[in-house]
Amino acid sequence: MDKKVALITGGATGIGKQTAIQLAAQGYQLAINYRSNTLAAENLVRYLNEMYGTKHMIIQGDVAKEGDCEKIVVETAKMFNKIDVLIHNAGPYIHERKSLTDYRFDEWNYLIQGNLSSTFYLAKQIIPMMRTQKWGRIITIGFDRVETAPGWIYRSAFAAAKTGLASLTRTIALEERKNGITANMISPGDITSEWKERTIRDAIAAKENHLEREGTGEDIARVIAFLVDEKSDFITGSIISATGGIDVLGKAFRENE
Repeated sequence: MDKKVALITGGATGIGKQTAIQLAAQGYQLAINYRSNTLAAENLVRYLNEMYGTKHMIIQGDVAKEGDCEKIVVETAKMFNKIDVLIHNAGPYIHERKSLTDYRFDEWNYLIQGNLSSTFYLAKQIIPMMRTQKWGRIITIGFDRVETAPGWIYRSAFAAAKTGLASLTRTIALEERKNGITANMISPGDITSEWKERTIRDAIAAKENHLEREGTGEDIARVIAFLVDEKSDFITGSIISATGGIDVLGKAFRENE
């Protein structure tokens, strides 16, 4: 049986890395995009090749740049002759809290391009391939309650881009349903940097009480793996929260009062 090919942007570290591990374990061939951490990308592919014996590749590129997105798709298609799954995990984020008027023009444009326009850059090239094979899966990443177009204090550019992406994801789902292509968004909870590459087992072992534990990259990777499955074709145009029941935006507001 022909192995499925998945392109994972921002796949060398964090949630992208956990997603790569999850899909490689299920037999996917992976194109793992990274922006700057070459060593992490090389180490991940070496690990996946040794562990699962499947063929994987790494591709450097900044998804905020149209030309880099074109290169990422061309190199993936050259290696594997197709792309079955797009997991658009990469997306720039500014940790510094800034009011709208404090953003520089270049910062605003970079966040919009990296989190919204990049999906257009990639999907415009990949969707025609998926149409040809009458099958495809597209996964984007949002944030808590993104489907309600909420405000997010001191995160105006990121929130605006991701809210636009939620609408774009649903539009792709509507337009491509007839072609066997699904498009869904996952909204992770407040997963801290140290837990993005950790497992659920780690979180259970470290929890302080029997009810609560940290969210992990594996939590999100498991949802992605479900959505890209052959039998998940009835789920499209959905925005799925994986937050552990935590009000992420409410928490952010309280921290900034």
